[in-house]
Amino acid sequence: MDPYKTIQYPVMTEVTNRILESENKLVFVVNKMATKNDIKVAVEELYDVAVDKVTSMITPEGEKKAFVKLSPEYKAVDIAIKLGIL
Repeated sequence: MDPYKTIQYPVMTEVTNRILESENKLVFVVNKMATKNDIKVAVEELYDVAVDKVTSMITPEGEKKAFVKLSPEYKAVDIAIKLGIL
């Protein structure tokens, strides 16, 4: 799956900001058909980082959210600053 079609946009709320800083995780709304492996590959390609784990969920609104935990050598805060969401 194309990385640009997999990742739709990043999510930044008060809760995701806390997750970003404390757990080194980024949160994205992704394509509903994307698998965890698709999401991992897309994040690694687009942001040049190593991903440890991907957790996903379907929201009550019908969107699919992915919580992407980065490897310890990469900081989620740095990626958020590059994206302009922090």
